[in-house]
Amino acid sequence: MKPTAITKTCKLPDGREITIETGKLARQADGSVVLKMGNTMLLATVVSAQEAKEGTDFLPLSVDYQEKFASTGKIPGGFLKRESKLSDYEVLISRLVDRCIRPLFPSDYHADTQVMLYLLSGDENALPDALAAFAASAALSVSDIPFQGPISEVRVARVEGKFVVNPTMEQKKIADIDLMVGASIENILMVEGEMKEVSEDDMLEALKVAHEAIKDQCRLQIELTEAVGKTVKRTYSHEDSDENLRQELWKLMYDKAYAAARKLITNKSERSEAFSSILDEYLDALPEDTTINKLLVKQYYKEIQKKAARDLVLNEGVRLDGRKTKEIREIWSEVDYLPSPHGSAVFTRGETQSLTTVTLGTKLDEQMIDGAMIEGSSKFILHYNFPGFSTGEVKPNRGPGRREVGHGNLAFRALKQVLPPEEKNPYTIRIVSDILESNGSSSMATVCAGSLALMDAGVPVKSSVSGIAMGMISDSATGKYAILSDILGDEDHLGDMDFKVTGTEKGITACQMDLKVDGLTYETMREALLQAKEGRLHILNEMKKTISQPRPDLKPQTPRAETVIIEKDMIGAVIGPGGKVVQDIQNTTGATVVIEEVGNKGVVNVFASNKDVMEAALRRIKGIVAIPEVGEVYDGKVKSIMPFGAFVEFMPGKDGLLHISEIKWERLENMDGVLEVGEEVKVKLIEVDKKTGKYRLSRKVLLPRPPRPETTPA
Repeated sequence: MKPTAITKTCKLPDGREITIETGKLARQADGSVVLKMGNTMLLATVVSAQEAKEGTDFLPLSVDYQEKFASTGKIPGGFLKRESKLSDYEVLISRLVDRCIRPLFPSDYHADTQVMLYLLSGDENALPDALAAFAASAALSVSDIPFQGPISEVRVARVEGKFVVNPTMEQKKIADIDLMVGASIENILMVEGEMKEVSEDDMLEALKVAHEAIKDQCRLQIELTEAVGKTVKRTYSHEDSDENLRQELWKLMYDKAYAAARKLITNKSERSEAFSSILDEYLDALPEDTTINKLLVKQYYKEIQKKAARDLVLNEGVRLDGRKTKEIREIWSEVDYLPSPHGSAVFTRGETQSLTTVTLGTKLDEQMIDGAMIEGSSKFILHYNFPGFSTGEVKPNRGPGRREVGHGNLAFRALKQVLPPEEKNPYTIRIVSDILESNGSSSMATVCAGSLALMDAGVPVKSSVSGIAMGMISDSATGKYAILSDILGDEDHLGDMDFKVTGTEKGITACQMDLKVDGLTYETMREALLQAKEGRLHILNEMKKTISQPRPDLKPQTPRAETVIIEKDMIGAVIGPGGKVVQDIQNTTGATVVIEEVGNKGVVNVFASNKDVMEAALRRIKGIVAIPEVGEVYDGKVKSIMPFGAFVEFMPGKDGLLHISEIKWERLENMDGVLEVGEEVKVKLIEVDKKTGKYRLSRKVLLPRPPRPETTPA
């Protein structure tokens, strides 16, 4: 018997509909929904274990978003021809969903929980990445899993001066603001996106537009929860507690923790040791036969330490390392640190350090993209690496995790706004950031180091880009709050906000925000953005002391690149039959030549190891595509000899007749011994036959004309 589905519908500001259906598919999951907008359909499921594993003191939540290639009528590439490991694009969408929903699970809920999202049908007019969090929250809403939602997420773009919620692919391409915003009815929870150097007020306006649309989607989920009868959630008990022990520890340890925080130790490991010694002292003093739960002691001490550090900021305006709220740590940077890469930079801010390289490659080095919704290639690549030694840890090298993918993507979005347009950039650009030390935002260090390395490589970027990580500590009881510039790693963990902002002197290029507190007003958010701007500009000024403009020329070891635009009908002439001509150019000159059709033109990208190779290749190409002009003089080569003259190749692929009468001023009876095949000869183009297009050449007009013989008197 076909099941009866429950369906709810809401509308976007422009009238497009989004439908949520539950009760038809995946009914053995704790919660499942199908979200539909246009021809896009997402299946979202959630399952959570009834009990937590023993000793677990956190929420083991996993979110996986996967696009089925069949959703857009495609077969996966590669040898296996099936979906397998999530692509970076899918990982980024999974992270967006995770960051929205994770803060809204109860802090004492520790059961294994898995959210899975499948793209079942794809439509470029309804991009699925902006719908995934909506679907995930809806699946949680129709389950009995304790979740303090609902939430939703939309993309807001500014297209030709107007804000559009969940734009189409084409609208997204021309937008100057592209933000993903996650929120509940009351509060914004997550922001991530890129902008073309826009102001703080423009960004805030985009957030307001997004939040209004999200409120409608949250109301739909509340109606759906009521319709399926899941307003009462499951009961659970995942944490031991001992309130007497908790109160005792607060009395014993709070003042000591506050005193440790007030030591204002700048070194990360020394500061950690100061806090740890308080706990160690207590545990060492316990008798061997104690019945006190040591795991609870450690858990409660984390609360105490966090509160002491927060109170220090709110009470005295001083942070753990002694800085004021707006103060930026010491910065030093260096370019051209590595002799062989095409560009390199070291950027150090406090105890965070990035060593970044830039490599310039050819079009053949472009990254191929093969996805269900997105395919093509990319000429800009940024990779971020975070080895264990950067935090003094032992960690196996298993390739980039989700965090590395996310941090690299943020830096990628920040820097791509200042790169030269693709049509003016023949290179494939790869940036690699290796984090050598970390205490505070290493993604923002990557942005700064990447900007410096691009200039060191001689890439003609529009301007420098800097980034800063902002934090906030607030107390709802007193109304006190403090916005922190350039946060430490400790401040990230104990704070209520992690807000990363990148930009140039003109405006913001990218941002990423995660909130852990309710009720952040737009005015407070504006204050944070303006304080971030002040910090960004300070960091930019420090970077400019190292390098303020791109180098005027590429480094000697960098391959040279030139782009030649030719007529569309000349593409075949440059390639030649079976690629014969272009292969000959590459073999004889040593250059790499890549030809493609763009619009109604041919684009020829030439890459060479030095100037001589480049000039030789360009001469060949320009010779092929050049249009012969009557009256011009050319260096030709005799290709064949006939009784009536010789055929001379005066331009690549272009032969003309040098008639016997045009070789010398003197009359020639025949061609015997006059010219040889392969002989080089300078000729002038004197005529192009209008009917046949054949070329007539002359050599004699370039020779001195002999004097006329004097007439002998009769």
